[in-house]
Amino acid sequence: MQVETIGGPEIWLRGPVTPSPPSHSAPSAPQQAEIGAPGGSAPSAAEGGFSWMNAHGGAGASTLAQLFGGHDSGLAWPDVAAGRPGGVLLVARTHASGLQAVSRILNAARQNEIPPGVTLSAVVLVADAPGRLPRELGRRIKVIGSVVDVHRVPWVPSWRTGNLSGPLPREVAALRRLVDGN
Repeated sequence: MQVETIGGPEIWLRGPVTPSPPSHSAPSAPQQAEIGAPGGSAPSAAEGGFSWMNAHGGAGASTLAQLFGGHDSGLAWPDVAAGRPGGVLLVARTHASGLQAVSRILNAARQNEIPPGVTLSAVVLVADAPGRLPRELGRRIKVIGSVVDVHRVPWVPSWRTGNLSGPLPREVAALRRLVDGN
């Protein structure tokens, strides 16, 4: 797996990513997205809900939106001007290309390239296969988790065939609380 290097003096703090307000003191300085405290300003379902956004094709945002509720934003940032929830749960698979897609989007957020009114609240990683992750993918997830809250969704065989009627796995309890606002 090729590791992307990110240059610059920026300091990353863990938590939701929101665009920083424009600075009037240094107009020529580039603005950087702020990353606040975990759960700090993330909306809940009661406050308008979340938009599920795929980091790459087939990540699972549609399935998670059906299971947890919220808006399925597909591969695009939600259109908050059209009334879509601005709190984004970024969804990716746990394979190498899925984690690289998450890194690219986090870097775009860091460079303030996300639409106004949108907050990257958390990353939701859906297992790409049953069993344990290879060690190098686990390390990459740790790096992502140092920047933003990460929720893991285990492999659920019935979801693969479209059967979403069973109970949610216990491993998603924290994600359920986030979505419900508890």
